[in-house]
Amino acid sequence: MQDRGWWFAGALSGALVVMAGAFGAHALEGQLAPRLAAAFETGVRYQAWHTLALLAVLAWRASTPLAGQRLALGLWAAGILLFSGSLYALVLTGVRGLGMITPLGGVLMIAGWLALAVCVLRAQSPSGKT
Repeated sequence: MQDRGWWFAGALSGALVVMAGAFGAHALEGQLAPRLAAAFETGVRYQAWHTLALLAVLAWRASTPLAGQRLALGLWAAGILLFSGSLYALVLTGVRGLGMITPLGGVLMIAGWLALAVCVLRAQSPSGKT
């Protein structure tokens, strides 16, 4: 199966989204300052959207493999790890310095979307025209 590792990563990320969302809604409910609760929820939301995007690109790649798709996948995976991961760690540990990592993860997520846009622009249509 092509991209088996990416499918595994997407499935694992999807499971982690559900676990993190449930943890935030139940175990952390009433335990956090509103600002920290919002940060945790933001991490879950961004991870969920980027996990869905990752799976959608994998499905697209199965029928139409393009060079830039893997770059987008890698940037999103790194972005999820750094953006959402740093928010989770910040909320759970209270180490404020972790918040400096979050914007880097956001930049990686944006770069993934831009890489996907370039990939689409460079792809040739079935008629041979771009």
